[in-house]
Amino acid sequence: MRWTTAKIRQSFLDFFAERGHTIVPSASLIPKGDPTLLFVNAGMVQFKDYFLGLRTPPHVRVADVQKCLRISGKHNDLEAVGRDTYHHTFFEMLGNWSFGDYYKEEAIRWHWELITRVWEIDPKLLYATVHKDDKEAEDIWLKLGVLPPERILRFGDKDNFWEMGETGPCGPCSEISIDRGEAACSPEKNHAGEKCFVNVDGCERFIEMGNLVFIQYNRDASGKLNPLAKKHVDTGTGLERVTAAMQSIESGKILGNYEIDLFQTIIKKVEIVAKEVGNGSPYGKDPERDISYRAIADHARTMTFLIADGITPGNTDREYVLRRIIRRAARHGRYLGIHRPFLAAAHAGVVEAMGDAYPEIKKAAAKTAEVITQEESRFGETLDRGLELIDTELARIKKSGGHTLPGEVAFKLYDTYGFPLDLTEDVLRNHSIDVDVAGFNRLMDEQKERGRAARKDDAVAPEVSLGAGTASRFVGYHDYDGESEVLAAGGKDGDRVAVVVAETVFYPEGGGQVGDRGVIETASGALLEVTDTRKAEGSIVHIGRILRGDAADFARGARVKLKVDRLRRDAARLNHSATHILHYALRDVLGNSVHQAGSLVDPDKLRFDFAHQGPVKDDALATIEEEINARIRENAAVTVEEMAYDDALKAGALAFFGDKYGDRVRVVRMGDFSVELCGGTHISRTGDVGMFKLEAESGVAAGVRRIEAVTGQGALETIRKREKILEEIGAQLGARDGAAVDRLEKLLAREKELEKKLRAMEQKLATGAGGASAEENVQDVGGVKVVTRKLDGVDPRTMREMADRMRQKHASAVVALGSDLGEGKVALLVAVTPDLTSKIKAGDIIKNIAPIVGGTGGGRPDLAQAGGRDPSKLDEALAQIATLVASSS
Repeated sequence: MRWTTAKIRQSFLDFFAERGHTIVPSASLIPKGDPTLLFVNAGMVQFKDYFLGLRTPPHVRVADVQKCLRISGKHNDLEAVGRDTYHHTFFEMLGNWSFGDYYKEEAIRWHWELITRVWEIDPKLLYATVHKDDKEAEDIWLKLGVLPPERILRFGDKDNFWEMGETGPCGPCSEISIDRGEAACSPEKNHAGEKCFVNVDGCERFIEMGNLVFIQYNRDASGKLNPLAKKHVDTGTGLERVTAAMQSIESGKILGNYEIDLFQTIIKKVEIVAKEVGNGSPYGKDPERDISYRAIADHARTMTFLIADGITPGNTDREYVLRRIIRRAARHGRYLGIHRPFLAAAHAGVVEAMGDAYPEIKKAAAKTAEVITQEESRFGETLDRGLELIDTELARIKKSGGHTLPGEVAFKLYDTYGFPLDLTEDVLRNHSIDVDVAGFNRLMDEQKERGRAARKDDAVAPEVSLGAGTASRFVGYHDYDGESEVLAAGGKDGDRVAVVVAETVFYPEGGGQVGDRGVIETASGALLEVTDTRKAEGSIVHIGRILRGDAADFARGARVKLKVDRLRRDAARLNHSATHILHYALRDVLGNSVHQAGSLVDPDKLRFDFAHQGPVKDDALATIEEEINARIRENAAVTVEEMAYDDALKAGALAFFGDKYGDRVRVVRMGDFSVELCGGTHISRTGDVGMFKLEAESGVAAGVRRIEAVTGQGALETIRKREKILEEIGAQLGARDGAAVDRLEKLLAREKELEKKLRAMEQKLATGAGGASAEENVQDVGGVKVVTRKLDGVDPRTMREMADRMRQKHASAVVALGSDLGEGKVALLVAVTPDLTSKIKAGDIIKNIAPIVGGTGGGRPDLAQAGGRDPSKLDEALAQIATLVASSS
């Protein structure tokens, strides 16, 4: 093959490098300092601030290949993935950029040269489109004379106006499309009644080869288009579509995106697994199975690149998107007959196909495979039960002649089995069944409302009207007292009041650090107790209660004095500085793959979340704590410097989670070991922390760990409390220090020995000294041996051991045990020998008999357990076993 995906990718970069463009690497999929986007969804995202004039570009001409993800917000292709041959969640965008340098004419001419001269596409196959109001672009095409006028087409905003999101840089565009011939247009698709042509949705004959966006506006929150000071070029070319078009021409076959060499490498890895499980018809043989092959191949790229960029599966924002992608791919594996974790194999195909172009996925390959398999295994435990529920509901709906899954069922799938709504919709789409989305949303809203009602009232800030252009400035890095003028206020007397001033010494909550508290006093003597300080719409809002005077005293224009609670601020800044040292120590001991995933810094403690697979071992935790305290004793200087954002990153500064950074940033440096971008308050030397004491290490989500710690006086108090507890334990044991430990070890060993003897006696009683028992009831039910036994006071663990012995004794049987545990508690157990599990499943039996004793349960086909609350119904439950076995066999 002459035109591989890798060769096309490189030829693009070489072409624009020859035309004065600086080649830059792809940015992370995670936008830096841009809260308006979950993911980078276009090549221009990393350059957004250049377009807006917020930062000065180091180069006026740039080219790159940007990894992109369209899975949320306005640009979301998730539902279409796999159902056709060209939609993706993850894709590569070839891009060349002009920041106030060349404009429409060069962009159009150069892209035409790339397509026709370098890639050797026949001009007779090409069309150009322009925005209906962009006469300038249309005239350029006509002047070039490379296309007849009838193949230069005008379209409106839907097709030829590009914008990254609801707000931000945008402008008209000109696109180049290729006609792949009538054979590429599927006759079964009517395209909503439209003839197959350029810009017709669903048309696979006319494929976009390049989108030349002319960035000349900034859309604000009201929807207004504001002209930019400079005009820019943002050219995007989808690598997968270009490759499909070029490899189709080369092979003489009409290829979809998933037939190109890159995707075939991934799909072949999945084919191998499907073949291993005995249900492995290859890609291209079954249209329905092909949907799953394509979806898995697409999702494998998405999960590979997200994990390599530091995202792990979870329940919020980006983490939840990754979890959904892994779960969707796992579900498609079931359609291929794969009922075990397999996505690591698909991931290996991604690394093989794309690792040379993106070294970061090679470097993270082992970790990525581990994260994928963990999440896939976790979901696999509930996936089959969720699909079973869907199958049951489908049968009911079809029997009743309905066409809609109730919202209650969709919510149960989400809440109990972890099925996102779109996954349920995706499963049902093949059966032409809709979901009662309104009912689902109602239940979701009710759940959220219960959550909101559970929160404290203090979490709700009073409304304050901030006029246009209202802004305030924090000036309290070194001061605790100040004077200023009120800009805005809101709230009522007796209730919480919000006040905004021009300049404040109160630090607003941010970067994990809690907001300051203190008091604000007017010239007339009115006094506001500030209980929280937050950011809002470019201003800093002080929230609190009036202790003296009334709300009218804080009207706009009033002069006020501000006084921060100094002890509280100092304790918080001490903990904040400690998080920087902790971040350094984690990376130093566990490796640079560690990065911050969240933090909380308040006066009493610190909490630090970080990306890491599996619990941190005790010896590593001890080393981390020792390293932190060594850096504290070093008493290194803590310096703060303002510099350009790009310069800070070049200097090795680490960006903290969730912060948005402007053109100028604060860089906090501690000795020679820590450099962070941070807007919080800090100590002047590391020795000010005094002492660091690690309190706990735990998991908060898959791939995310949490450390909780105290510092300074809090660390000393923690140690004193523990000493007091040890003294009390020693007093109870009648020994102190090392002797207390010896005494405790002997007591525990004695307890363990007594428990062992007690269990031996229980087993002997339960088994009748190991021989046959008259209490064992054996029946022949349709050729199947059913063995039941009622027990008294035998715990579930002993019941499992008994069941194993009984299965060995009877060779082929269904074994059922029921035990009265006392105090109104019941234990049930059903075990089935391997030769019978194909037709009789222990889990099904236990689900039917557990309600008889007022309980629930479940398990595997060979072993299932349940608990209950009605011992008087034990005989009835065990008697039901024979009936259930008869109906199964």
